[in-house]
Amino acid sequence: MQLHDKSILITGGTGSFGKKFIAELLKRAKPKKVIVFSRDELKQYEMAQNFTDSCMRFFIGDVRDKERLLQALHDVDICIHAAALKHVPIAEYNPAECIKTNIFGAQNVIDACLAQGVSQVIALSTDKAANPINLYGATKLASDKLFIAANNMKGARMTKFSVVRYGNVVGSRGSVVPFFKNLLKNGAQEIPITDERMTRFWITLQEGVSFVFDNLERMHGGEIFVPKIPSMKIIDLAHALAPNIPLKIIGIRPGEKLHEVMVPKDDSHLSLEFDSFFIIKPTIQFQTPIDYTVTLKGEKGVPVEIGFEYNSLSNNNWLSKEEIIRMSEQF
Repeated sequence: MQLHDKSILITGGTGSFGKKFIAELLKRAKPKKVIVFSRDELKQYEMAQNFTDSCMRFFIGDVRDKERLLQALHDVDICIHAAALKHVPIAEYNPAECIKTNIFGAQNVIDACLAQGVSQVIALSTDKAANPINLYGATKLASDKLFIAANNMKGARMTKFSVVRYGNVVGSRGSVVPFFKNLLKNGAQEIPITDERMTRFWITLQEGVSFVFDNLERMHGGEIFVPKIPSMKIIDLAHALAPNIPLKIIGIRPGEKLHEVMVPKDDSHLSLEFDSFFIIKPTIQFQTPIDYTVTLKGEKGVPVEIGFEYNSLSNNNWLSKEEIIRMSEQF
């Protein structure tokens, strides 16, 4: 397996994705080193109690600090960039801090990976980066552009950069499922809903992690990978979790959309459809042309129709009440 005897670093590795990714990695392969790079000392200490394999390494560091990244990425084969400031309203109130981590930090990761000769880099993105209206989405769009353009900066080096974009992760830190469950646990008499029309793309943490592993095998470099995943109405989630508790409409929070997009209409001329995912090709030309219609796993895609948009409202795949309950029971 391509991950066997490899050194892999995950920025933001103490987060929900990092912990799940590493647990899955240790099941799938015997890596040489797994480096958790994050700035939270307590979370690293707690994580080290559960991940005791001899390959584990824990590095305190911030993606804002390029020198520390250069140290951590020495002799690393694969980098998964998951570190970000991602809470939408908090980013609206603290824009400069979000920019420092999500944009400047992204460039630091790119520079350090190029300097240390990392072979593969995947940056995690978000549906909020497509047609962004909030600062978080705008910073992640900028980050996406930086990682894609990095394929033109590498010269003779073999480093490949790609992006994985997906929707809300059920059960992750700050997501609505644990928020609703905590309210119910504490005896809430009503459930706050921002807007009864609101829809979102939904993916489980396991599905998100598996998608990243698959893309490590299929990436040429320069693609944005988008999984085909179901949509859910926020009001349906509330009714499924608390069928007998009244709802309170509180209005859209700063920077929120009613519906999310993962493949914008304006990118339809760049987009390819595969059986279980889409690829958005780069807007720029690389020195060596790449045929993105065939992945390195041999999967074949076809161009979408001009004007196509992958939107959480127009999605043809919706979670039923039973699926919502079953998914939420995992957390």
